[in-house]
Amino acid sequence: MSSQQPTDEPVYDDRVYRSPMAVITGVLLLALAVWLCGDAVVRGSGSTRWTALAVALCAVPLIVAFTLRAAVFANDDRLRIRNPFRTIVLPWASVDAVRAGYSAEVLAEGRKFQLWSVPVSLRERKKANRQQFSRRGGLTGKGLQVQKPEGAAAGPQRAGADKVVDELRELAERGADRAGAQGGVTVRWAYEIIAPAAIGAVAVVVLLATR
Repeated sequence: MSSQQPTDEPVYDDRVYRSPMAVITGVLLLALAVWLCGDAVVRGSGSTRWTALAVALCAVPLIVAFTLRAAVFANDDRLRIRNPFRTIVLPWASVDAVRAGYSAEVLAEGRKFQLWSVPVSLRERKKANRQQFSRRGGLTGKGLQVQKPEGAAAGPQRAGADKVVDELRELAERGADRAGAQGGVTVRWAYEIIAPAAIGAVAVVVLLATR
C-alpha cells in the first residue's frame, strides 16, 4: 500500500475583498423592497398582490447580485471572482495581469474580468497622490520642491482599490509556480440569480399586460 506524499505547500484561508458600502446599500434596498412589496401584498387586492410578488421575485435577486453577492476571494493557489451574474475561478498560473484603471480588472487567457467588489475611486486616488506628494515635501509658493528630512514620511499613500490590486499582484507572482495554481480559467453562470429574476420580470410584464 503506497502512501500519498504532499505535492505542494498548504493553502491558507482565503482573503476576502468586498465593498462595505455595497453591503450596507444592499441591506437597505432589501429592507425597502420587502416593506413596499409586503405592504402591497397585505393591503392590496386582486392583481396588485400578484404584481407585488412578481416585482419582489425580480428585484430581490438583482439587489443581492449587485450588492451582497459581489466579492473577491484570493488564496495562495487561485483567485475567485464572484460578480453579479458569474463566478470566475482563475488559478494564478493563468493570470496575465491585475490592474486598476477606471475599474479593477484581471487579464487571463486573452480575456478581461472586472472585479465588481473592488470599486475604483478616482477622487480617493487623487487624494492619496496629493497626500503622498505632500509627505515628500511638496512645492513652495515659488514652485520649488522642498525635500523633507528622511524618515519624516510615514509611508506611501494608496487608494483602497490600488492596495487590493497590489496585494493580488503579489499573490499572483508568488503563487504562479505552485503545483496547485496550475490550470485554466473556469466560468460559472449564477443561475440562482438569473432564473428568479427572469421569471419575475416575465411575470410582471404578463400581469401588467393583462390588466
